[in-house]
Amino acid sequence: MVAGSGGGGGGGGHIRLKGWQQAAVALGSAFGALLDPRRADLIAALGETTGKPFFERVLQRMKMTPEGRAILLERPRVISSNVGHAWDLPENTFGAAYARFMGSRNFSPDDRPPVRFMDSEELAYVAMRAREVHDFWHTLFGLPTNLIGESALKVIEFEQMLLPMCVLSVVGGTVRFNEKQRALFFQHYFPWATKAGLRCTDLISVYYERHFDEDLEDVRKRLGIIPAPVLPKQN
Repeated sequence: MVAGSGGGGGGGGHIRLKGWQQAAVALGSAFGALLDPRRADLIAALGETTGKPFFERVLQRMKMTPEGRAILLERPRVISSNVGHAWDLPENTFGAAYARFMGSRNFSPDDRPPVRFMDSEELAYVAMRAREVHDFWHTLFGLPTNLIGESALKVIEFEQMLLPMCVLSVVGGTVRFNEKQRALFFQHYFPWATKAGLRCTDLISVYYERHFDEDLEDVRKRLGIIPAPVLPKQN
């Protein structure tokens, strides 16, 4: 069992905003994120200021499943001290695949920005959880972390959680595609992502850390995951 170390909420100080302040932060974050989609802090702020009603629905869904309720009760955090054991698991396991994904990109699970603009500790945790399982989803769907891969995953995230931020991220990503990338995305990745996001289970309610030692393909099958298409190499 993964302990809920790292804080019960979103891992940062909470700032209560009035309606006009939320709108101002949302607009500023949206504009900045469109200019530079690599700004994780702006994407996070946009998700929080526009996503409250959607995170409330996610929270209610989590309360309806045993794993979702366990997550809300224990509040596990995807941080190095909790998931470091994944690097020692057998090669075929989901945990080892996650470790390879993170290690090959020199990513750290501790790099996610904190949640700042949620009204309650419970909603802040749900928003943080959605942020922290992003790399689990990359691993399960077999998606790269390039512009095409991130845009495709945002399509799946939108279908799973309906967050407006996901739509803006897809728009911001696709306008930066070159001609070859645009053709690849709309001919292959976008149709796949729309199907994959609808077919799989409610992914936010999965207690991923409990499945680290299970075979990756078994986890994918149980969750209804359709891996990303394998395309011919580009010149």
